[in-house]
Amino acid sequence: MTSATEKVPTFCALCVSHCGAIASVENGVFTALEPDPSHPTGQALCIKGKVAPELVYHRERLLHPLKRTRPKGDADPGWVPISWDEALSLTAEKLLEIKRRDGAEAVVFTAASPSTSALSDCVHWIDRLRRAFGSPNLCTAMELCGWGRYLASWYTFGAPVPGVYLPDLENAGCILFWGYNPSVARLAHAVATSEALKRGARLIVVDPRRAGLAHKADVWLRVRPGTDAALALSLSHVMLERGLFDRTFVARWTNAAFLVRPDNGRLLRESDLRENGDASRFVAWDEAGNAPFVLATREAISEEAVARLSLFGEHTLETRDGPLTCRPVLAHVAEKCAAYAPRKAEAITNIAAADIERAATMLWESRPVAYYSWSGIEQQDNSTQTTRAITQLYALTGSFDARGGNVAFASAKKNPVDGAELLSREQAAKTIGLAERPLGPPRWEFVTSGDLYTAVLEGRPYPVRGLVGFGSNLLLSTADSARGRDALAKLDFFVHADIFMNPTAELADIVLPVATPFETEGLAVGFEISAEAQSLVQLRRPAIPARGEARSDTQIIFALGCHLGLGEHFWNGDVDAGLKHLLAPSSVTLEALRATPAGVRLSLETRHRKFAEATESGVRGFGTPSGSIELYSEALLSQGQPPLAEFVEPKMTPRARRGDRYPLLLTCAKSMWFCESQHRQLASLRRRAPDPRIEIHPAAARARGIADGDWVRIETPTGSVRARASLSEDLEPNVVCGEHGWWQGCAEIGAPAQDPFSANGTNFNLVIPYEPHDPVSGTAPHRAYACDVVRE
Repeated sequence: MTSATEKVPTFCALCVSHCGAIASVENGVFTALEPDPSHPTGQALCIKGKVAPELVYHRERLLHPLKRTRPKGDADPGWVPISWDEALSLTAEKLLEIKRRDGAEAVVFTAASPSTSALSDCVHWIDRLRRAFGSPNLCTAMELCGWGRYLASWYTFGAPVPGVYLPDLENAGCILFWGYNPSVARLAHAVATSEALKRGARLIVVDPRRAGLAHKADVWLRVRPGTDAALALSLSHVMLERGLFDRTFVARWTNAAFLVRPDNGRLLRESDLRENGDASRFVAWDEAGNAPFVLATREAISEEAVARLSLFGEHTLETRDGPLTCRPVLAHVAEKCAAYAPRKAEAITNIAAADIERAATMLWESRPVAYYSWSGIEQQDNSTQTTRAITQLYALTGSFDARGGNVAFASAKKNPVDGAELLSREQAAKTIGLAERPLGPPRWEFVTSGDLYTAVLEGRPYPVRGLVGFGSNLLLSTADSARGRDALAKLDFFVHADIFMNPTAELADIVLPVATPFETEGLAVGFEISAEAQSLVQLRRPAIPARGEARSDTQIIFALGCHLGLGEHFWNGDVDAGLKHLLAPSSVTLEALRATPAGVRLSLETRHRKFAEATESGVRGFGTPSGSIELYSEALLSQGQPPLAEFVEPKMTPRARRGDRYPLLLTCAKSMWFCESQHRQLASLRRRAPDPRIEIHPAAARARGIADGDWVRIETPTGSVRARASLSEDLEPNVVCGEHGWWQGCAEIGAPAQDPFSANGTNFNLVIPYEPHDPVSGTAPHRAYACDVVRE
């Protein structure tokens, strides 16, 4: 009997890399996932993708809806299988009861990060469901994974940079990776970077560890965790002091030339000069004319006028409040950066001054610069200012939206389906945390885990009674695990959808089985890595039917929407109709995508320097209040935050605590073997990494009597957990690096499960508290925290 082998073009959706792949199916059995070199992201496939069949067929998969029958305090939840109709009906009944009694805002929706899960298939549908229901609250760890890339950068560029304005690696002269190891986090970027290096591009990597592409870097800057902002300001100082910046770009497209009032810190406006002046137009200084120059970024300005604008010095003007001596924004920037001259920054960052100078020179001489940052700069209690400092540095290069810089590649047009129009302003204003952090994630309806726990346990700003979870293992992926457990146990109702049971799901009342991305359809409108990749639209075809009664997240969302009485917003449960609506503005049909599993490639043209494009009133400009790149942010100033990028020592570093009993600086990094807190039950992966590791320098290990492979305790002011020591000379002697996400057992290799809430367990986030956190974003200090490591 001959076997029937089918090769299915697809893409791996286990993380944001979306690597193009070929699934092999033999006699109806999914047997292999391999790279597809014909796909723009298919040159390589990581080990997590390669073991996809093991994930699909694992014996611990959730295959049927489950209902809790015992109280949440019991060790045994008493799970019993129920039908989909019963599960969805009961869920709808409980959620609607909470909505009637306490308001829709009393139900919070959670989702795993689309960067490290298959939730990119459906996060927009989750938003649609929550908004149609009336909840302003989505908890998806935005403060930990996305704040810097997507939201904090709005206060500089008025756009997600580098989250949407992605590095044009094919054409970059210099690539800057900051707190980002694409070999682990986004393999398609790693492959593209290696190709760029072959053609002569330069590479600068900022990372406390020499990991991944840092081994190939022209300059590796081993920054002390938490001091990235000081490094960025130092690099900016070198560029400003030596004139290594794009003066024309900075003068025309940033607010560098705008004058700052010395009395209140506001930018000087035309309305400050004369009674009928326009408050939307700013005042600069014309050096040649020795007089004020009134401008607005979105108005046309001649090159000659730009060249005359003063960027430094002091200028006295007559204003309605009398004479004022003002300086341009860039003069203030330069003064701030001068405090971090390379020799001074060396004492803070532990990076040699010569290396800082070399990196700054390379950024200028090897332009255009393409950069990307990741959670390495986001998971700190000074994450907002760190992002501001890096985006300021990038603006000085003049590479933004230029070929070889960071570019918003053209992509197929699509209808928004996130339901933004379904939530009223009144409801949006109820987002948890908005009152305390109006410029943080709550501004975009994102809730931090710490604020969620406070709302449940303390009723601030109002009680949260219900939770709807999609794949988010909150208790292992965010800080304050024990407090989080107490909060989830107190909920009136919690429904959780996932592929496997986990410590978060174990506290739910209903658990819904989710199919893997290899069993479901998923639509990708563009693949982000390059202009070519972004032109591809592909509907991922299931390699095999879903096992058991598992359904895709999207199917669950549409069905739950109908049970909640929201069918009109979900095409009465017809997923195909929803996808057709999404695709309607494009030239691509759902039928064409199903007929072409490898995807449809569009003829698209990426425009550069879109900010300079002409409009009826002048030029397009930027999405900031001033229309310019804002090196100086009045939005931050208005909320009592520094308007200029600055460095603040993280509050829980040994240096800040001045030599107490925790002399080591604890940071963490992604494991190349697992997707965050997932997949440690897969034997082929677990054999490669059987235990959690704490990387420690040999000198620090010797001082503590620790040998490579010893079980040790990571002790912080909050508590302690266990890990195995892994000696590494790539770290500084006083820095150690751990891994989060550990609790799961693996029967095939005899590894028992660990209690994630016990000091004898291995849950990194048990010893990381929510406080102190970043004042704007609410980010907990996962990557810069005082600790010690002792041998057991």
